Amino acid sequence: MQTRTLGRTGRTVSVMGLGTWQLGGDWGAVTDADGVAVLAASVDAGITFFDTADVYGDGRSERLIGQFLANDASGAEITVATKMGRRVEQLPENFVLANFREWTDRSRTNLGMDTLDLVQLHCPPGAVFESGEVYDALDTLVGEGVIKNYGVSVETCDQALAAISRPGVATVQIILNAFRLKPLDEVLPAARAAGVGIIARVPLASGLLTGKYSRETVFADSDHRNYNRDGSHFDVGETFSGVDFEVGLQAATEFAALAPAGLTPAQAALAWVAQIDGVSAVIPGARSVAQAQANAAAGMAEPLGVAFNEGVQDIYDRLLREQIHPRW
Repeated sequence: MQTRTLGRTGRTVSVMGLGTWQLGGDWGAVTDADGVAVLAASVDAGITFFDTADVYGDGRSERLIGQFLANDASGAEITVATKMGRRVEQLPENFVLANFREWTDRSRTNLGMDTLDLVQLHCPPGAVFESGEVYDALDTLVGEGVIKNYGVSVETCDQALAAISRPGVATVQIILNAFRLKPLDEVLPAARAAGVGIIARVPLASGLLTGKYSRETVFADSDHRNYNRDGSHFDVGETFSGVDFEVGLQAATEFAALAPAGLTPAQAALAWVAQIDGVSAVIPGARSVAQAQANAAAGMAEPLGVAFNEGVQDIYDRLLREQIHPRW
């Protein structure tokens, strides 16, 4: 497993991490036993970075990670990043020190940690990224020993750039995959120059890049790939990266043809993101042990090469650019 430095945290993490939104049950039911098994299989395969949030299953994802860590005997140095800020109405005035203390205390309890490794503001309102008081409050938590580091999770490149300019921001989490290339233009170069880590989320475009879906695929009522395709519940970019499902199916078919021998389309998609200069960690989800192991293997893939990159760019330019860029 390749490793990277997680931005200004200075911590070494596996380039392939584990996103745990699905362990909250927001992608369909996952039992506690299956959730812990996924965590264990990930660590066994060399993954040392978990990403979660206080709203995933209203804390269930954090609690499962805490349960796993309390019993883990692997000796691995695991870094856990959580997120806060989506459990209240999305108003800038809610992002204040008193609330930050309440939210981080809840996460500390859920995870069984005295000090949180990394806390990220969870896609807050745009004005939050420009507020000096917000960053002062986060610095206060670091000074008090409640959190070791802080970062942000963003919806837009402008938000990412605003955060990168702040000296205390350790990481930026952003949607980045073969169907979502805009961050490569300015965000990645700015992050590299500032020493800020990039955590790439939605690396499989909500599963589109696995090549396993068709027009007949049915998602559970509780699955955001069913109820949020129009962005009616949260930012549409979180679901299929904002790509129309029909267009995404065509793009996924073409992408699958690029995958080299020995890699599935999903592994090729993950390896492509992991091999981008400046990416600290990629955080695909996994609902089974087999998925966790396959994801981890992508973090050990050989370089994909120029022809593969050109193929990704061609698919994006022909099928996706005009659909995605107006929103960005």
